Amino acid sequence: MKAVVVAALSDDLSGTALADVPEPVAKLGQVLIHVKAASLNFPDLLMTKGEYQLKPPLPFTPGMEIAGEVIAGDGFAAGDAVVAGTRLGGFAEIVAVDADAVRGKPAHLSFAEAASVGTAYLTAYVALVRLAAVQPEEWVLVHGATGGVGLAAVDLAKALGYRVIATSRSMEKLSVVMDEYSPDAVVPAPGFREAVKDLTGGGANVIYDPVGGDVFDESTRCIAFGGRLLVVGFTSGRIATVSTNMPLIKGFSVVGVRAGEYGRQFPDKGRENLAAVWKLAEDKKIRPRVHAEYPLADWRSAFAAMQDSEMVGKLVLVP
Repeated sequence: MKAVVVAALSDDLSGTALADVPEPVAKLGQVLIHVKAASLNFPDLLMTKGEYQLKPPLPFTPGMEIAGEVIAGDGFAAGDAVVAGTRLGGFAEIVAVDADAVRGKPAHLSFAEAASVGTAYLTAYVALVRLAAVQPEEWVLVHGATGGVGLAAVDLAKALGYRVIATSRSMEKLSVVMDEYSPDAVVPAPGFREAVKDLTGGGANVIYDPVGGDVFDESTRCIAFGGRLLVVGFTSGRIATVSTNMPLIKGFSVVGVRAGEYGRQFPDKGRENLAAVWKLAEDKKIRPRVHAEYPLADWRSAFAAMQDSEMVGKLVLVP
């Protein structure tokens, strides 16, 4: 079968290629799945460079979440439409996944949409609900709101009744977010500080930041007293720093968000988080936006689009 295989780490994907690999065999307690869609996440790109906290031994196949049809396995019938979190191995035609990481696909979601729920929305849920404990009257500032993780935060925050300001470098892409997800305001970034302070009457209560760099720096200037600055990632390429006198004087917290690790550290809460996210999806209260689908053979174009932040929403590989 075909799979995207990282044989060597590199900055330009020269160590990654589509290759023929043996089909997996499901072990006891696993489900064998014919992949219909595999969502691309920024950590997938980072792992090809060795820049993500998870550093699997070479060679490996990236791909953190899939949707497809069951071939065989515990607890499911052949042909069942399912979604699964894989952490690794999703960019392949067939995968074997632990049964407890597999669940039925909501019927109203396409395979591409269903493959785009788990990682992005789980990250947003852990950040906003578990770690920030956002209250309905609070303002949530979401950076990188046109990317998969940022847009999921906008969607989830609106579903939960929060007041939301969305930022991005592109007002053209933000207009899509406004039309389809109805945040309370959209603001270009950088240069959002004064607009956020005016909109919120002093500062955002919660700031969701998957961008880092200059965006993080400016965020410390428009956060409310008692605010929570959620560090989700560094798509800007620069890991920002903050002098400790700043959170002391302004009374805000800097909180790291690792949704997957949160679930591994607190398994019961992890299961509750996933159940809550999928309940929202099943009830049609959240819906990911799939920007584009790429054949597995054209994986390189998908990775390039991710690198260049061309999308509004998610990019998906289709074997």
